Amino acid sequence: MTETVAIYDPSDDEGRVVGTAPRDRMRRENLPHGATAVLVRRSTGELYVHRRADTKDVWPGRHDCAAGGVLQAGEEPDEAAVRELAEELGIEGAVLTPLSRRWFRDADTWYLAFAYTTTWDGDVRFADGEVADGWWESPAVLYERLLDPSWPFVPDTRSLLEHPEVRRILLG
Repeated sequence: MTETVAIYDPSDDEGRVVGTAPRDRMRRENLPHGATAVLVRRSTGELYVHRRADTKDVWPGRHDCAAGGVLQAGEEPDEAAVRELAEELGIEGAVLTPLSRRWFRDADTWYLAFAYTTTWDGDVRFADGEVADGWWESPAVLYERLLDPSWPFVPDTRSLLEHPEVRRILLG
């Protein structure tokens, strides 16, 4: 069965849905859609960084520090973020705090990002096979790694982390 995703109006920063499309068409035509990103932190401040599975449809095998994904047709961003966090990292019951909402676009994807943060000191497990490996990393070390443009890190989360307010929150 083909997944159906919500297509968004790219001129609307609030997230107005204007239609739906099969996921493969959305990817093939780089249609504007909605997606979530959840930055998971320990109470001591470290971020959870992971390597994406080689089977991912966008940026396979690259590193990331946001769990998230595409909003399905009829799905609200908050519920999608909860679903993706459980699917990718096995985290259930975490309290999500909205972080930002902004458009990201490159040659591979075009979406309105609904970003969140959460604090989680429990176990992390790769529930659905979308994550190959992961570890806790100090934000300062992560930002140092991001200075190397050759480090295989996903460009959308790299862009999110470069936002001044996000950087301030993570680095203190």
